[in-house]
Amino acid sequence: MRYTILAGTAAGILAAGALALPASALSDSTADLYVLHAVPDTPVDVWVNGELTLDDFKPGDMAGPLDLPAGTYSVAITAPDAADASAPVIGPIDLPLSAGTSYTAVAHLGEDGKPTASLFTNDLRTTAPGQGRLTVRHTAAAPAVDILAGGAPVISGLANPDEAVLDLPAGVVSASVAVAGTTDPVIGPADVDVAEGVNTIVYAWGSAEAGNLDLAVQTISGLHSAPGGVNSGQAGLAADPEPPVAAWIALATLAAAAAGLVTAARLRRQPTR
Repeated sequence: MRYTILAGTAAGILAAGALALPASALSDSTADLYVLHAVPDTPVDVWVNGELTLDDFKPGDMAGPLDLPAGTYSVAITAPDAADASAPVIGPIDLPLSAGTSYTAVAHLGEDGKPTASLFTNDLRTTAPGQGRLTVRHTAAAPAVDILAGGAPVISGLANPDEAVLDLPAGVVSASVAVAGTTDPVIGPADVDVAEGVNTIVYAWGSAEAGNLDLAVQTISGLHSAPGGVNSGQAGLAADPEPPVAAWIALATLAAAAAGLVTAARLRRQPTR
């Protein structure tokens, strides 16, 4: 199995397959942990069980996999060059890691703009022949969105720090995105390719209000049901396979349309004069 990791703009998502890292072999006694730094403008140090693990970790960077014995780990995030983990800017938080499972820990902004952290389980189940998998994770200080296909919502109110995990046929699908509760597209429609046997994990991160939204993409290939598929990990949310690929293009273009989303959300809250 191959893990591919990319951080960058929406245009860069299309090149996600260009960067490849070898996968750590999952076992019945260890877990894989990736760490994504998604707090803008804030280099940090990451401490695991009191030991400095990632030094001068920069926004948009993803590290891993760390192959760790199953168990619970205390993770603290400090300012760079801290002498120890006694004064964290995030945490310490406990991360329970189960054997034979792949995780991504994300330091990010909550919808209120305050730093927080979330632990996600990466879905490594094999895909059916002719299908790919899409995981969408909203880790940005930005409004909730509805994902539209054919003018109707197929995912409603995707908000920070929620995710949706969808299996769908490989191919090209047209999609658009609207502010939650509306059907007027503010992004799209646009087309996107879905690859067979690949879990594409898209993270929207940053702050819409500050104008620094960005994207990180992690792809996991080798999930074909035959030959050599890998049946591990845990499932996420289930949905019909046809239209939900809209979610991928929605968050892939969220950075470019952040100002419009925030403006629309604020206008909806303003009283009529």
